[in-house]
Amino acid sequence: MKDFSDFFRNPHVWDREIVAVGGDLSPERLLYAYKNGIFPWSDQPILWYCLDPRSIFDLNKLHVSKRLKRKINQKRYTITFNRAFEQVMRCCAYRPGEDTWITDLFIKSYTEFHKLGYAHSLEVWDENGKLGGGVYGIAIGNFFAGESMFSFIPDFGKIGLFHLFETLKKDHFTLFDTQQLNLVTLSLGAYQIPKKEYLKRLESAVASGKKWNPSHFVL
Repeated sequence: MKDFSDFFRNPHVWDREIVAVGGDLSPERLLYAYKNGIFPWSDQPILWYCLDPRSIFDLNKLHVSKRLKRKINQKRYTITFNRAFEQVMRCCAYRPGEDTWITDLFIKSYTEFHKLGYAHSLEVWDENGKLGGGVYGIAIGNFFAGESMFSFIPDFGKIGLFHLFETLKKDHFTLFDTQQLNLVTLSLGAYQIPKKEYLKRLESAVASGKKWNPSHFVL
């Protein structure tokens, strides 16, 4: 792996959230960043963050309401992995009247990262074959970073997240990073931990460096 230690501040000792400004979104830089607890936000210029505290999910404690559980059990949908990665990103970026950090540069760069086996999507299709929800993120070793999700059909994004959790547990993932806490992730059980603890858990989770292949799961 290419060394970008001269570009990024060391998040173990740097006490600010922005650890670098500029650069590019090349696969090599993205891989180094995620393995070291860093992620990009915005692209004019690119700002690289390592937040303190950091928001994560406990893979065994996703909050599922009774109403959502009923929808999950009805199974009026189909789950796929990596079938429509770029489409999922564009759907996540589609927020009429709102700004989005998922720009064309991010879509192009993360699609390339996807082709290399590090970025993944989960799609939720309705009974007519329409893409109604989905989520995408980064997987390295036993670490997953959830980047964004969307729901064009009510609750389809949450249904996708539920099945993503179940799949990650089956594949022995140990850390699910949701980066920054918001109302949606909070309602689903996300919580914050100190950056120091996060980086320690991350180091263990990414140690194998293996690429994830979820295609063997049929949901």
